[in-house]
Amino acid sequence: MVEEFAFDNAEERRKVRQNGTGWIEVIAGSMFSGKSEELIRRLTRARIARQKVQVFKPGIDARYSVEEIASHSGQKHLSVPVSSTAQMMSQIDDDTQVVGIDEAQFFDMELIAAVNHLAEAGKRVIIAGLDQDYTGKPFEPMPQLLSIAEFITKTHAICVKCGATANYSQRTVESEARVEVGASDKYEARCRRCFVPHADAPTLN
Repeated sequence: MVEEFAFDNAEERRKVRQNGTGWIEVIAGSMFSGKSEELIRRLTRARIARQKVQVFKPGIDARYSVEEIASHSGQKHLSVPVSSTAQMMSQIDDDTQVVGIDEAQFFDMELIAAVNHLAEAGKRVIIAGLDQDYTGKPFEPMPQLLSIAEFITKTHAICVKCGATANYSQRTVESEARVEVGASDKYEARCRRCFVPHADAPTLN
């Protein structure tokens, strides 16, 4: 389920492009809400338009592929795994027009200044990531990226408990680590009523 704000449309993006600057697009939501799928869709359209695209992901995310971003539905797009924002920036070519970044919540805080720099250099930057961690708290640097983005897309999943709109990522394994990479083996999409912060596996049934 993808909900786009009023200014997230092709006409507004065309107007922004007219003054020679780039812009930042952020796709945010819970797990299983289609964030990576939407990112892949936009990147594919850019490639069809023969724009030069470079795509990056955090190296720790190797759930489906080491050198691809992948949606839970099976869609994939080639990407470069990096360990830091600095490593990413060192690999971006001057003539690149579109920069895609997946799982932005796993990047360091330097990402904020980096994407601002890229946009000011005339590049379109498309970012996807979780806006909340497993406790329901904002997942940095996503809040800061949302605040500087020209265009924001909020995606939602379906609650596995009641079928309502899901906005939370429920962890289903016992772990207090903020970063616990996983998919359906460790997480479920939950609505506000069914979400239980800090719950471990035995208390979910």
